[in-house]
Amino acid sequence: MTLEAQARAALARGDLAGAAQAAQQLAKARPDDPAGYFLLGIAAAEAGQVAKALPMIEHAVARGRAAEHLAHYARLLILLRRDGEAGAAAREAMAQAPDDAMTLDTIGCVLVRLGDHEGAVAPFEGAVEREPDNLDYRYNLAAACGFTGRIDAARGHYEAILAADPGNGRVHYALSLLARQRAEADPVPRLEAALAGATRAEDVLRIRYALAKSHEDMGNGAQAFAHLSAANAAHKQTIGYDFAQDAAIFDAIDRLFRDGPPSGWGVGHDCGDAPIFVTGMPRTGTTLVDRILSSHPQVASAGELQAMPLAVKQLSGTRSRLVIDAETIVASGAADPAAMGRAYLARASHHRPEGKARFVDKLPANFLYIGHILHSLPDARVVCLRRHPMDTLWSNYKNLFASQSTYYAYSYDLMDIARYYVRFDRLMAMWERLFPGRLLALSYEALVADQEGQTRAMLAHCGLDWDAACLSFHENSAAVATPSAAQVRQPINADAVARWKRHEGALALVRDWLAAQGIAVD
Repeated sequence: MTLEAQARAALARGDLAGAAQAAQQLAKARPDDPAGYFLLGIAAAEAGQVAKALPMIEHAVARGRAAEHLAHYARLLILLRRDGEAGAAAREAMAQAPDDAMTLDTIGCVLVRLGDHEGAVAPFEGAVEREPDNLDYRYNLAAACGFTGRIDAARGHYEAILAADPGNGRVHYALSLLARQRAEADPVPRLEAALAGATRAEDVLRIRYALAKSHEDMGNGAQAFAHLSAANAAHKQTIGYDFAQDAAIFDAIDRLFRDGPPSGWGVGHDCGDAPIFVTGMPRTGTTLVDRILSSHPQVASAGELQAMPLAVKQLSGTRSRLVIDAETIVASGAADPAAMGRAYLARASHHRPEGKARFVDKLPANFLYIGHILHSLPDARVVCLRRHPMDTLWSNYKNLFASQSTYYAYSYDLMDIARYYVRFDRLMAMWERLFPGRLLALSYEALVADQEGQTRAMLAHCGLDWDAACLSFHENSAAVATPSAAQVRQPINADAVARWKRHEGALALVRDWLAAQGIAVD
């Protein structure tokens, strides 16, 4: 067996030390052969040593630019948030028409991280065609099909996975999100069987969320609430969340901006009016507004970008591993807002679609950064969604966000969500006081009741001429990678208005607490 074969065999069985040893011998024996460096890099990456892995993969790429090497180079660059270089490497790898499944799947995963869900479909299809029994490859293809509106194809792939792995929690949850569940095709018995056999906490979490979604769709409110309550309580304990973590962030933002811009801040970066930030609490209509705006001929959606949080983190210079924390907010006050604006645009440029003058950044959590946004990008436009507080609370509680993301750690407990909403409400009041006329607070309920009137007002705020295509947002064929993917492919409707009242009894305590804080809940 050759040294390369030895290293690959060791990687396949999880023997990272053996793989590294064989790869190192290969690199020494054949220094002009990229294989040794590549396999050394892969062994380091699998061990979580990205900083050590990157130069090894770079040595391999410099010696041949093979598709396999480029694909894994792109994967490392994404982890290091070097998105532009990652996209170039992934597309160069795809242009070589690679023939192995892992390389194709890796390319697809990089494109997904870049927000190019449409572009990811082809490499994922290639991976599944070559290894149809690999359930991870098939899951990635199913998810890409769902995001791009290929609902029947997505369902078929998910069902194929469940045929081989009936207890796969993430597949059960993904299936529940594809469409409204109906009594005539009752998914509950299968989900209950999967829950009974689940042994992993992550499967239990997702199956309970799928059961809650199915019961909610079929009008079984008590059963839906029971599953959510059990799932959320367990997950909150798993992640060890304490509301004090978010309270500290809100306090730091308040101290930094409440009296105006931080001391020494000058004029921001003149970027024109290209970026439109759509913000707000999650599940309050941000995806709907993104679709409306990106249906305009001058506007494209760049998706939920981390560009502003990362620009603030970069300019703050803090060493914590969290993108946002109180320390980073405080340190950002010493940054140059113009440099922050340039850093944002440099990061965003790798995600904005070509051919459109304007783009939407719809990361909901950007409401935390409105002070940074409007000082660093003075021509940017901001739209903040506001939804009835009880519908906001219920919608946050019943949707499983990225389960390890600190942005949504508050969402697994009703009282935590209520506390978070109160701080959000106070923060928005501060932003409106500091930036009169520069951000539009858009009511979800008003948009549903008066689609054209509210759309006209929003377009005017964003500096866009009226275009009737914005009323037909549901015909927009662009990918949607949020829990709202199914809803925004339908015409606007009032189905989600006052939905919290189905659970009015169970939500009474938190409703009364919000009212006591001065939040209008009637």
